[in-house]
Amino acid sequence: MLRPTKPKTPRRPAPKKTSGNQKDPVGVYCRVRPLGVEDEECCIEVISNTTIQLHAPDGLKANRNGEFKETQYSFKKVFCIKTSQMELFQDVAKPLVDDLIHSKNGLLFTYGVTGSGKTFTMTGSPGQGGLLPRSLDMIFNSIGPYQAKRFVLKTDDKNGMEVQNRVDALLERQKRENQPAVVPKTPSRQRLDPEFADMINPEEACRADGVDEDSSYSVFVSYIEIYNNYIYDLLEEAPYDPIKPKPPQSKLLREDQNHNMYVAGCTEVEVKSTEEAFEVFWRGQKKRRIANTQLNRESSRSHSVFIIKLAQAPLDADGDNILQDKNQVSVSQLCLVDLAGSERTSRTRAEGNRLREAGNINQSLMTLRTCIEVLRENQMCGTNKMVPYRDSKVTHLFKNYFDGEGKVRMVVCVNPKADDYEETMLVMRFAEMTQEVEVARPVDRPICGFAAGRRQKNQAFKDELSRRLEERGGPVDAESTQSVMHQLLQNLPSLPASEITDPHDDVTLPRLIEVLEKRHKIRQMMTQEYNRAADMLKSMLQELDSSLVSKENFIQDQRGQLGEKDKALHSQKTEIDRLEKKSKMLEYKIEILQKTTNIYEDDKRTLEQELESREQRLQREQTEKRRMELRMQGMVQDTKHKWEKECERRVCAKQLEMQNKLWVKDEKLKQLKAIVTESKTPSDQRPAPDKPQRPSRERDRVPAKRSASPSPIPTGPPVRVVHRRSNSAGGERWVDHKPSSNVELDTVMQPILGSNAIKVSAPSEKALAKCDKYMLTHQDLASDGEIQTKLIKGEVFKTRGGGQAVQFTDIETLRQELPTGPSRKRRSSEGNTAQGGDRMEGDWTDVETRCSMAVEMRAGSNLGPAYQHHGHQKRRKP
Repeated sequence: MLRPTKPKTPRRPAPKKTSGNQKDPVGVYCRVRPLGVEDEECCIEVISNTTIQLHAPDGLKANRNGEFKETQYSFKKVFCIKTSQMELFQDVAKPLVDDLIHSKNGLLFTYGVTGSGKTFTMTGSPGQGGLLPRSLDMIFNSIGPYQAKRFVLKTDDKNGMEVQNRVDALLERQKRENQPAVVPKTPSRQRLDPEFADMINPEEACRADGVDEDSSYSVFVSYIEIYNNYIYDLLEEAPYDPIKPKPPQSKLLREDQNHNMYVAGCTEVEVKSTEEAFEVFWRGQKKRRIANTQLNRESSRSHSVFIIKLAQAPLDADGDNILQDKNQVSVSQLCLVDLAGSERTSRTRAEGNRLREAGNINQSLMTLRTCIEVLRENQMCGTNKMVPYRDSKVTHLFKNYFDGEGKVRMVVCVNPKADDYEETMLVMRFAEMTQEVEVARPVDRPICGFAAGRRQKNQAFKDELSRRLEERGGPVDAESTQSVMHQLLQNLPSLPASEITDPHDDVTLPRLIEVLEKRHKIRQMMTQEYNRAADMLKSMLQELDSSLVSKENFIQDQRGQLGEKDKALHSQKTEIDRLEKKSKMLEYKIEILQKTTNIYEDDKRTLEQELESREQRLQREQTEKRRMELRMQGMVQDTKHKWEKECERRVCAKQLEMQNKLWVKDEKLKQLKAIVTESKTPSDQRPAPDKPQRPSRERDRVPAKRSASPSPIPTGPPVRVVHRRSNSAGGERWVDHKPSSNVELDTVMQPILGSNAIKVSAPSEKALAKCDKYMLTHQDLASDGEIQTKLIKGEVFKTRGGGQAVQFTDIETLRQELPTGPSRKRRSSEGNTAQGGDRMEGDWTDVETRCSMAVEMRAGSNLGPAYQHHGHQKRRKP
């Protein structure tokens, strides 16, 4: 038996992007799950069937402006907590199943935070089947009577479809019957697994309208998971080695001739009923990776993808068999994706493998958000940025859908509890952005050019043929032949009684002759009909012989052509093997380059972060440096100003000291001169020497004249000349700080500050702001019991902060004593001599005594040699 040739799958041209192509936005639906505890705080409120509102919990209600955070988000439709699984399927998945049956692709995925109800929405529970089992049920309810026999349509390894004839399909069925583990048989309803026995009620069964009856259908399902950015086949039957078990091998993504992405080497199982398809799904579901976390007892640690592939092949012109043309087979697929939930490790407290899984999940979801953002920006701004599909296996696998190969639907599942508020708000923002992305509407694919209604006509022909065969006696076989002969014998006229008892009986013989003649006529008619049928069969056999000879000749020609094609096929297979090896090598190199690129990108991000941190630190250092420079400039200016004043003060003090020294020397010389003169001349004829001029601090001040020696006998009480011992009488304004406990001395020691001085009894910042000098009067008891007064003086200057500061520069000590000691007034030498020549206490007769009394004046004093001025200057740091 010769097999028909298998032509190559034609390369479908890429869809032309014309301005007239219609686009549909991505349909985004929102489903709110009920709270786990009734009295738990809720942060979501359903306002209408398209809008929800988020309320911030008590701890996050006020933002920076002190206002309440209440945001609203709109969707295509919002399903509240009372929405049933059937209502959700009617609005979301049923249109995608209709498109699948009409040769259009579809993508449906659930998105949300961990524990928001994504797996329940996709899979469901007994009695509440989710979107996946209801989609399978609707598919088989619609194409059930039009399904092709098993293995008539067969998938190849390159995302294509092959057509086999009846004999090949029968041989493969017999071969696969010996391997029940590879293709499970359709289970009966009495033997269903109790986990999915009652997923869908019979009353909720759905059926698609407008199914093409002139086509045969086959359904293939595959189930994969994307774990840590690696693809694993959940339906792969790998031999288990208990001694050294092998880990599952990851699969690679490839691109077929039509530029569609597919998982190379993925197991595709042909199923013939809803129960069989769901059993295959459940077999893979048990292999899926789940784990127990702080937020979900059975948290999905991977993205699962259940692919339903529907192959539609038209019938031939007779409407009996499938058209043996691979080019006419149309393949559409529906991908049901259950994305793993995004989660924060601070809440789940994940460690080790759980932490790595959460990082990969969040990274893949972030890549999905990035792709959506770039698509949205390209469509709204007219840019042509490259969409980073290859950064994640999830986006790379479904890039064709976003490029216009089918409809895209997303179900956003949210948990209204307050703990998920921040994550839910991020999910809402992503969903709102996804709605703005538009996907090109897929075009209808023509199947073939045959007339419609071929199946019905063929069925009507078969019914009419069986009816006619029944009229003619039915089909020719042993049992049917016996029944037909029995019916014919029963239909012949029965023989009458042939016994003759009377020789004059003239009725029995004629009656018998008449019946026999009738039987003879019937047999002749049957013989003629049989001969006619035999002649017809003989002519048909002759025609069949002639056609068989021509077909044998044709077969010989085809065998020759087949031999040539086998040679070409062998060479093509060799070339394909070489190209596959080269492709594998290139894929391996690409994978290595991708890993290297990821490493470089990580290094780049690390270096960028380090550079950014260093730039920020440099900016902080520069800012600190500028602030320090300004501060140092201010300090330099303040120090310069202070030193200028200090230098002026020191220069003035030095000048006064030098002038005082000069005056002392002059005074000594005059006194020596007077002593020498007195020794030579009589005391009554001695002229009074002129008092030398003492330098003064004020240039316009007239110096006072003093005698060289005091009068010998005072005529009255000593007169206290008023002298000021401070520079308080200058043009500066003083703060006179006298505590309320001070005792007024009323002595010549008290400085006169002038009328513009501000007197305070306690420190006052307002008074310091108006003055330049500061003086604090402090009193205490000396060791001899007398009151000792200290005048603490300082200068007031402004600080950089806007305040005032006092720097103390001088301390003067004042004491008041009773005049109980010997008088230090100088007496005249003449008076002492006139009283008998005895020297009294206090007489200044010798040069040493007078010189010592003249030197008692200290530097910086303007009160003359009779008074002491002890000025203790405060040392200041340069």
